[in-house]
Amino acid sequence: MLNKLIKFFLENKLVTMLLLILFVGWGIVTAPFNWQITFLPRDPVPVDAIPDIGENQQIVFTEWMGRSPQDVEDQITYPLTTSLLGLPGVKSVRSTSMFGLSFIAIIFDENVEYYWSRTRVLEKLNSLSADMLPVGVSPTLGPDATALGQVFWYTLEGRDLKGNPAGGWDPHELRTIQDYYVRYTLTSAEGVSEVASIGGFVKEYQVDLDPVAMKAHNVSMMKVMEAIRQSNLDIGANTVELNLAEYYVRGLGYVKTTRDIEQAVVKVTDNIPLRIQDIAKVNIGPALRGHSGLLDKGGAEAVGGVVVARYGDNPLKTIQNVKDKIKEISPGLPSKTLADGTESKVTIVPFYDRTELIYETLGTLNKAISLQILITIIVIIIMVFHLRASLMISALLPLAVLMCFIMMKYLNVDANIVALSGIAIAIGTMVDLGIILSENILRHNDEAPPGQTMLTTVYNASTEVSSAILTAVSTTIVSFLPVFTLQAAEGKLFGPLAFTKTFALELQQKNGHTVKFKPPSSWL
Repeated sequence: MLNKLIKFFLENKLVTMLLLILFVGWGIVTAPFNWQITFLPRDPVPVDAIPDIGENQQIVFTEWMGRSPQDVEDQITYPLTTSLLGLPGVKSVRSTSMFGLSFIAIIFDENVEYYWSRTRVLEKLNSLSADMLPVGVSPTLGPDATALGQVFWYTLEGRDLKGNPAGGWDPHELRTIQDYYVRYTLTSAEGVSEVASIGGFVKEYQVDLDPVAMKAHNVSMMKVMEAIRQSNLDIGANTVELNLAEYYVRGLGYVKTTRDIEQAVVKVTDNIPLRIQDIAKVNIGPALRGHSGLLDKGGAEAVGGVVVARYGDNPLKTIQNVKDKIKEISPGLPSKTLADGTESKVTIVPFYDRTELIYETLGTLNKAISLQILITIIVIIIMVFHLRASLMISALLPLAVLMCFIMMKYLNVDANIVALSGIAIAIGTMVDLGIILSENILRHNDEAPPGQTMLTTVYNASTEVSSAILTAVSTTIVSFLPVFTLQAAEGKLFGPLAFTKTFALELQQKNGHTVKFKPPSSWL
């Protein structure tokens, strides 16, 4: 079978050259490096700086504000943990109870598909009985991201027209802009799972009750809460027909100012209404920090957000999509004129961008592989001492690397420092196989009887060593079988290296039988 394949490519030079051009172009399209080829599209391999060795887990988050860790543990964490233990494929369940918060991490087996596990968790949460958890408590499944998903951090800062820090914005103003404008826009970027806000203060209406006034009017806190809740409602009614036209009737009651809350009626005694303003003071202020946290940048408090990339998406492409969205919304961010006449405009300023780390990693590996190929070519020319044969051997190296990118793309092997190192390791072995094949062709060419065609000479030389080359490559690949059997973090760390080296060796062995044929004049 192998000999028939060799003969087919030797006799069909047009097919061989078309396949060669196809693989070169396809490899450039899928290459992780930032090669800008204007006439070719870009569909690169997903790129990250380091492999994601995190466990296959899903996180269930539950909030019960104002409750002690013990209450959260007894009434939320423990019931949920015991219910989630029965999910298929679960390896372990780890839980943490904090003040007002419960975190449950469900660790699945490595062979369980990520989104399948999310579906099972959601099904289980939806099937819980209504009386299992306290009233008003609703568990939430975490975002579809991993521990390495935080790819981009930014802050919102007031800057002048020259881009210099100008200030002039309060933390609650920046947090409002972040929560209601920036966050939603960046979440719509392709590949983004979540944009989490951090720092600043969440603006809220605050009602400071007067206990003496409440006791004097015999009003409980529950009545005040109910009155405030009822004051912030829009109510729909029926329709009224006038002049053969129907008009919808509704009551508008959404709170827009503190005055609306102050005028809310708590109770009526002898036709005299008791309003909120009679027993409390209403103002606008910052919410307690609670779980929103504080963001420090250069010793000063800041407001910003964290962009989390979706599981399985290309982190590099996701970051670029986020930057494109930032450019799109930047002109619409608010600005104000300060007391000194300086115009301060809210600006999105990145302070952690994994793009730099990814590009440095790819640049290092790109340079290392390029230098390795160049040095290998020089050594081949010196040792083989045959220019055209040396060029042929050397041409196999970049071709095998490009075809390796194709395999990585469609077998879901991300390009990172470990995966690309496998290509660099395989280059030495790839050269050895090319030298063996070329030297044998040169020897057969020297010993060929008069009148024998070059095609026959190349075919005889190739079939003579093809089985030996295949055996050598297979032996090298088999030696990596223990790496393929690694599980958990070890498998995620070293598995890509084994895959890429196997791809490179296997594809180089196949290429050696497809691009080696030259017309007789090229060997003279």
